[in-house]
Amino acid sequence: MTANTIRNDVKWSFTDAELAEHPTVYRPDLMAGKRVVVTGGGTGMGRAMTFLFARLGASVTICGRREEKLQATAQAVQELCGATVETRAMSIREPEAVDSFLDEVFAAGGLDILVNNAGGQFPQDAIDFSRNGWRSVIDLNLNGTWWMMQGAAQRWRAKGGNGSIVNIVAHVGRGMPQAAHTCAARAGVIYLSKTVATEWAPLGIRVNCVAPGAIATEGLSAYPPEATARFNDVNPQRRMGDVWDVAEGVVYLSADSGGFVTGEVLTIDGGMQMWGTVWPAGVPEHFNVP
Repeated sequence: MTANTIRNDVKWSFTDAELAEHPTVYRPDLMAGKRVVVTGGGTGMGRAMTFLFARLGASVTICGRREEKLQATAQAVQELCGATVETRAMSIREPEAVDSFLDEVFAAGGLDILVNNAGGQFPQDAIDFSRNGWRSVIDLNLNGTWWMMQGAAQRWRAKGGNGSIVNIVAHVGRGMPQAAHTCAARAGVIYLSKTVATEWAPLGIRVNCVAPGAIATEGLSAYPPEATARFNDVNPQRRMGDVWDVAEGVVYLSADSGGFVTGEVLTIDGGMQMWGTVWPAGVPEHFNVP
């Protein structure tokens, strides 16, 4: 494929077998001996991270609200990769559930890497947000991520061990029309991460973010077809990324390769931050250019 070729073959979803066999730049034992938690690890980008960490030798625990999704991913990893994935059905919006979960993880052998992948939003003009809709997105994407971050850091401090946190966010530098709620939440996570990366450095804790752009996942089914039809054209590479792009970025920051990286945002978006606006609910008539 030449540099000028527009790639339109990005997969909207990988099968379990494809995730188990997808080529990776990393050596098979890169994460051997590491204990990893991935929130929202049963679907989408989190599912790809779960497969990749397990393939690289890590002991992986995933959590999320839907037990059936968690179990399906864990079973697929066991059958196709020969690795055991622990699961816990819970909501990161509930601080008490977070504390109980983290207590179990640390009691079972500890934690080296926390990936805060769980999150969600819906496309809508900000002027029409209901108060419950606003609270729901902020509580999940900002508060829930913070409960996990703080809870892990407190336990690392108590045991005197190092740790790494990777938060999945979004690039928010130009705002996010029709996603103002998640923009506010993700901006909060980014600047929380930059702040505590300094505060927690003496504890041996690194904190970084990954900001995906338009990534082809089954989650895009929540957006109207007229919006997703544009997603190949919102970056200069003229294509969507896939879940493997994000998973390998997360591993880079989590492994020794990212050992001197903290307080950073790794943007994986094909250049979208310099190019176009997503408009996840469809381009308003005012902004359509003839």
